[in-house]
Amino acid sequence: MKSARNHQAYWAFLGHRLSGLALALFLPVHFYVLAMALDQARLDAFLKLAELPWMKAGEWGLVLLLTLHMFFGLRLLALELLPWRSPRDARVAWIGWGFAISMATGLAFIAGVI
Repeated sequence: MKSARNHQAYWAFLGHRLSGLALALFLPVHFYVLAMALDQARLDAFLKLAELPWMKAGEWGLVLLLTLHMFFGLRLLALELLPWRSPRDARVAWIGWGFAISMATGLAFIAGVI
């Protein structure tokens, strides 16, 4: 018998939960940087820092977290709100599509398309 933690839906749940927690931890930093806009010199110093490669990688990670959280959240909303004929109806297949779209969005961001 397969463990529930080895199921694809469990990993989608875990991805949604962890991406949400990471985004919640990011919010105070985001608000702090927004507050820097009140002081032009501090904002200019931060914007120079934001051009570093590791900060660009962090931005890519943020975009990836946002899209993962969005698509896995949309999947959960569909599970809760839409009628289903059977318990195994196409819901598990949505996990792969959500992950693939999130990765494509992240790759488009890193390539400079977005």
